[in-house]
Amino acid sequence: MDEFLTETIIDTAAEALRHRFSLSPEVGIILGSGLSPVAEAVKAEAIIPYPDIPYFPRATVEGHAGQLIVGHLEGHPVMVMQGRAHYYEGYSMAQVTLPVRVMQALGVRTLIVTNAAGGLNPSFRPGDVMVIRDHINLIGMAGLSPLRGPNLDRFGPRFPDMSSAYDRTLRTIARSVAQEAGIPVHEGVYICLAGPSYETPADIRFLRLIGADAVGMSTVPEVTVARHGGMRVLGLSGISNLASAEEGEDTTTHEEVLEAGRILAPRLETIIRGVLRRL
Repeated sequence: MDEFLTETIIDTAAEALRHRFSLSPEVGIILGSGLSPVAEAVKAEAIIPYPDIPYFPRATVEGHAGQLIVGHLEGHPVMVMQGRAHYYEGYSMAQVTLPVRVMQALGVRTLIVTNAAGGLNPSFRPGDVMVIRDHINLIGMAGLSPLRGPNLDRFGPRFPDMSSAYDRTLRTIARSVAQEAGIPVHEGVYICLAGPSYETPADIRFLRLIGADAVGMSTVPEVTVARHGGMRVLGLSGISNLASAEEGEDTTTHEEVLEAGRILAPRLETIIRGVLRRL
């Protein structure tokens, strides 16, 4: 695929999907590392492996099933990505965010994006949920923007506003649902790094200093494209581990992230279903 997305690429993928299901999805959901079980709640009309969709990036990381599920959840027609692709896997930012463009082409107007993240805020604990209030686009600031290249005027403006990237109403609903269900919930700032290595203690101290509460390797490119296309966005981080700023403390592993997903998946499912019920 070319470095930049074209309308032909987007429409080819979208048209291939239109023939696989009859409903018109309204809500898109992206599930992060270890969170695939959330998709099991969907009353599926179609389950489509990513390799069957033209131009779609394949998910190669453990904990990402790599299939698209279309069906109903809490009465809403939804399109659920059971796993995502990441920049560190060798894809361009255009490829990583193609699924969001396809959702937009299919009429999806609300995006719920989830991830497993390292906790930077000392008050966080593994298993907590952070409703994303804002993000720091560190890799975008360095030039790795999914909007680089010719602007797709059909979807949005050349210079999109990002001052309210995460919908305030959806955030309020998500916090309320979590609190009613007894789920430990916070609201904070997510920062996206390129990965795939985890952070050094000096990295952690720097990220805390600039105002980040949780750190991960995804989400921000997808949200950037979502907002460019006018979607409402709710972001949920499952805190899988606590990032240490001290040298020589416990190491972070992907296995640890997946293990935390066993606790986080049912919590995120509860929040997502509660939000959908109130939409």
